[in-house]
Amino acid sequence: MSQSHGNSKTGTTTETKISEKIQVPPLYRVILHNDNYTTRDFVVWVLQEIFRKDEADAVSIMLLVHNNGMGVAGIYPFQVAETKVEQVSQLAERHEFPLLCTFEPNV
Repeated sequence: MSQSHGNSKTGTTTETKISEKIQVPPLYRVILHNDNYTTRDFVVWVLQEIFRKDEADAVSIMLLVHNNGMGVAGIYPFQVAETKVEQVSQLAERHEFPLLCTFEPNV
């Protein structure tokens, strides 16, 4: 974007450029944590329903959670990450699983 300023005495025009910077919101990793009670099938289902992962990606993430103790389900802006964590917690509670889902800054 630019603005023009004219000087009627000299007949010259000066342009001032105004740059607009769009700030990208900080992102957060949504993490699923392993436990000894939540079934693998339930974790895959959660990844498909809440995080919109296809079956192959959901199984891959579930195996990371199972083998490493945790896995990243997705990376989102704060409010989306917060909502995803709440959705997972509600589904897990409704199905009587202790599945833990948290989020942290993606640094």
